[in-house]
Amino acid sequence: MSIDTAFNTPLVLGTHEFTSRLIVGTGKYASYDLMRDCLETSAADVITVAVRRERLIDADGRNILDFIDLDRYTILPNTAGCFSADDAVRVARLGREILEGLENPGADWVKLEVLGDTRTLLPDPIATLEATEKLVADGFQVLCYSTDDPITARRLKEAGATSVMPAGSPIGSGQGILNPNNIRICLEYLKEDDPGYPVIVDAGVGTASDVAQAMELGCDGVLLNTGIAGADDALLMAEAMKYGCLAGRQAFLAGRIPKKLYATASSPETGVIDLKPA
Repeated sequence: MSIDTAFNTPLVLGTHEFTSRLIVGTGKYASYDLMRDCLETSAADVITVAVRRERLIDADGRNILDFIDLDRYTILPNTAGCFSADDAVRVARLGREILEGLENPGADWVKLEVLGDTRTLLPDPIATLEATEKLVADGFQVLCYSTDDPITARRLKEAGATSVMPAGSPIGSGQGILNPNNIRICLEYLKEDDPGYPVIVDAGVGTASDVAQAMELGCDGVLLNTGIAGADDALLMAEAMKYGCLAGRQAFLAGRIPKKLYATASSPETGVIDLKPA
């Protein structure tokens, strides 16, 4: 499979289709100008924006949306900072209202985050399930930030989530994928009756190899923010993340060799020259 074919196989998320499998956040950048340049360099088609009103405007009164090409990107509004199902539902509806006014196709979906506490920023599984049920009933396509617990992942899918997005590690920690076996089980549970069901690793990605690992496991995409915004050279890291996503996807499609305990010679063992003296 060629690079172009691997890269252009669409990522399908509900009614949306995208070329890139990398979803990039818009927070924590040193400036909106840097954010704009990093988004472009990452080649992402989808970008997440926290829709709480106070986060749309910076200290200088500039609106983040003025630095985003709304014709180029599909906005994925998120409920970052919500700690209850009711708050998350209200913020999701606010995001829909904003994007409908902007005529952006992201108005019909939401990245759901319902956090359990401020220390770990891990999701509250019960409140997340409750919010998912309410938002699905309200017509949203819900992409759920979840723990890497396979049982929780399965329950969110059963509740109607368009995609379950297990955390690789806590938000902004840069620890990468701490429990790849749990991600594998999530993939098995979520895809066993629906191989096309999209599973996206969300949170904890620190560098390009973390992205590649997620894709090699068979995930359909990766969502990240801090790994780019917090890098010493954010633009260079944005490019690295783009290629890490592509390389991991190609490796998954290619099929890695099995791991073995002992060595296997690369050269053929038949037809070798006989070095014994005549």
